[in-house]
Amino acid sequence: MARTKTEYRCAECGWTSPKWVGQCRECRAWGTLEEAGSPGLAVPAAAAPRRAAVPMTQVDASGARRRPTGVGELDRVLGGGIVPGAVVLLAGEPGVGKSTLLLDVAARAAFAQRMAGGLGPVLYVTGEESASQVKSRAERIGAVDESLLLADENDLGAVLGHVEANAPSLLVVDSVQTLQSSQVEGGAGGVTQVRAVAAGLIRTAKERAMPVLLVGHVTKDGGIAGPRVLEHLVDVVCQFEGDRHSPLRLLRAVKNRYGPTDEVGCFELSDTGITGLPDPSGLFLSQTSLDVPGTCATVSLEGRRPMPTEVQALLAEPSGPPRRTTSGVDRNRVLMLLAVLDTRLRVRSSDKDVYVSTVGGARTAEPAVDLAMALAIVSSLTGKAPRRGTVAFGEVGLTGEVRACTGVQRRLQEAARLGFSRAVVPAQGSAELHAVAGLDILPASDLATAVAAALP
Repeated sequence: MARTKTEYRCAECGWTSPKWVGQCRECRAWGTLEEAGSPGLAVPAAAAPRRAAVPMTQVDASGARRRPTGVGELDRVLGGGIVPGAVVLLAGEPGVGKSTLLLDVAARAAFAQRMAGGLGPVLYVTGEESASQVKSRAERIGAVDESLLLADENDLGAVLGHVEANAPSLLVVDSVQTLQSSQVEGGAGGVTQVRAVAAGLIRTAKERAMPVLLVGHVTKDGGIAGPRVLEHLVDVVCQFEGDRHSPLRLLRAVKNRYGPTDEVGCFELSDTGITGLPDPSGLFLSQTSLDVPGTCATVSLEGRRPMPTEVQALLAEPSGPPRRTTSGVDRNRVLMLLAVLDTRLRVRSSDKDVYVSTVGGARTAEPAVDLAMALAIVSSLTGKAPRRGTVAFGEVGLTGEVRACTGVQRRLQEAARLGFSRAVVPAQGSAELHAVAGLDILPASDLATAVAAALP
C-alpha cells in the first residue's frame, strides 16, 4: 500500500505546503490553500504495455505528414503546415488579433477540407463570447463556411462531447483559460484547472490524430497565463506580437517540436480581417525620394527571414536636461553607441536631445542594426544624408570595430532585390561573400571606415 501524506495546495498558483496557512507564500492570495492527498514515494508495479516497442526503422511516419492550414504565413511559422495530433498554443496581448486569426484559419481549413472530401468538419469552441457574437465577427471578415461548426462552451466535458459527436478534423479552443473541468476543484483559469483542461485536450488530440489550436492569455509582464507546465505540454507555442497603433502583426514560434523556431510570419490587421504579408518590405521603408540627413536603411534577420528596416535619428538642441528617446530599437544599445561615437570618433552628443526610431512600427533588437543606427546618428549631427541607395548592417563593438553578423549573404540578396546599390558590411568574412548583381559591397573594419563609405 502506498503511504499517503497530507499536503495543502494553492488553487491559484499551485504552491504546496505541509501544513495549512492562511496566505499563500507564493502568490500572496488569502484562503486559497486546499487539502490534497498525494502518494508517498512508492515504486508502482510493472504493467503490460499497450503496444510493443518496435525498431525505429519500422515506424510508420505517414501519419505525421503536414496539412496546410490555408494561411501561408501561419504555415511558414509552423514549418509547412500543421501535423495531425499536434497541439498549438497561440498567445498574445488582448486585441492583437488572436481570435480573428484563428477564426480565419478555421474557415479556410473547413472550406479546403470540404472541397477535398473525406475529412470531418472544423469545430470552433468559444468560451469568451456567445455564438452570435462570433458569427457577427465571422461575417465581417468573411469567415463563414457550412463545414465550420460553432459551439460556446465552458465545460471540458461538453467540449469533449462535441468532439465525440462531430469527429472534427480540426479543433479551435478560444481560450484554454476559460474552460474548466468538473473533475478538478478551483475556478477557470487557475493553475489546477488549466493543467487539467490542457491534459484532457492533448490526450484527445493524440488519440484521434486531431490537430488542436488553443488561444492563451498573457499576463501584464507578457508571459503566458497559467502554469509554466502548459508550455511544456503543448507541441508548438506561438507568440502573436504587434503595436495596437499599427496594423502590422508578427507571429513567432517560441517552441516547435515539428519544425524550426526561427521563422516569423507577417500579418496586417484591418477592419475586414487579417491578411498575410508574404513581402512586407514596403511597410518599413519611408516613401520619400529626398535625401534626408539622419536616416539609414538596414536589413535585419527575423528568424531566417530578411526584413528591410529604416532607422531614423534626430539630434536636437535640448530645452532642458538632454533626453534619450527610442522607439522600435533597444535603448541600451543606443546609449552604448552614443558612448562609442563620443570616444572613438569625437561625435559629441552629450549636450543634445537624441531620438532614434524605426519606420512603420518595426521592432528590432538585433546587434546587426548597430551600424545603421550609428550612421543615422552621425548623419543627423553632421547634416549630411547617406549616399543614395546605401544599406548598412553590422555589430559595433566598444572599441569601435564593426563585427561580423550572421546571414550577410541573405541580407545582401534582399537589399539588391529592393533596389539598393551600395552595402556597407563588416570586413570580417567579407572575402567569402559572393558578388550580388547591381550591388557594390563596401567592407568596413571600424566605424571611421563605415562613416567614410556611407556619408559623402
